[in-house]
Amino acid sequence: MSKKGSLQINAEYWLARAVLGFFRALPISGGIALARVIARFGLWFPKLRRTGERNLQLAFPDLSDAERRRLLLSSFENLGRLLAVFSRFSKTGEDSLKDLIVCEGLDRLQAAIQKHRGVILFTGHVGAWELSSFGLSLFGHPLSFLVRRIDNPEIEAVVDRARICLGNRTIDKTSAAREMLQILRSGGTLGILVDLNTLDREAIFVDFFGKAASTTFIVAKLALRTGAEVLPVFAPWDEERKRFVLMVDEPLRIERSGDEEEDARRLTQQYTRVVEDYVRKYPGQWLWIHRRWKTRPPGEEGLY
Repeated sequence: MSKKGSLQINAEYWLARAVLGFFRALPISGGIALARVIARFGLWFPKLRRTGERNLQLAFPDLSDAERRRLLLSSFENLGRLLAVFSRFSKTGEDSLKDLIVCEGLDRLQAAIQKHRGVILFTGHVGAWELSSFGLSLFGHPLSFLVRRIDNPEIEAVVDRARICLGNRTIDKTSAAREMLQILRSGGTLGILVDLNTLDREAIFVDFFGKAASTTFIVAKLALRTGAEVLPVFAPWDEERKRFVLMVDEPLRIERSGDEEEDARRLTQQYTRVVEDYVRKYPGQWLWIHRRWKTRPPGEEGLY
């Protein structure tokens, strides 16, 4: 339940409606260009800027300050581009969005679905991560995916309607365990973001850019217990083609030694490495303003 008062809830709601409506009214290419420019003002927020600068120091210690600044600016621009695209999430926006997406690897998803063991698609905050789910529904592959509900119920309702309008289903991550198992055991497809700092009881530490990162093990545990296929899906922006490339990569190889904890650690490291590879390939398109290394192993000093 939101702790905000009704006045704040309504003010935030109407502001969100106005922003989304404004970008939806623009031609999509113009909306993306304008949103990228506006998003650069994110550098004016000291807390976000400091977090981004610190993350880039941790991930790319050999880069110059100017190079890291450029990547942080690109990261804000990426958020603007995502906002402009999200404003088109509706049945009426299908054609304009389809023209903006190149699909690669849908045959891998289809092959995984045909095994009838359930499919887990994992992604990270790279490029237009909302397109990792919406884009698949746009091309005939709806799925269920975990979300953290927004603490403004009016805005949450707007966002949720956009996400599910083409057949997707959202699942509240705070009460999802049984539902996730049911989806996979019935041969369904489940989407999960795996690159956020995660609380101790829900995570294990694996390597991310050479630093221990508290990472959700839910993908690994679900795959080991259900036999589901695990595939990466990402939607980075290709500047040369001026398109998002919705990519479904090869399924991960899952090894079972009989020691579930060690197998889960190994698989969690495997999909975290995939995320890192994408961030290294598209370093200006990751969410650098998130405190990815906030939770530390016992006895280790904080990094922020």
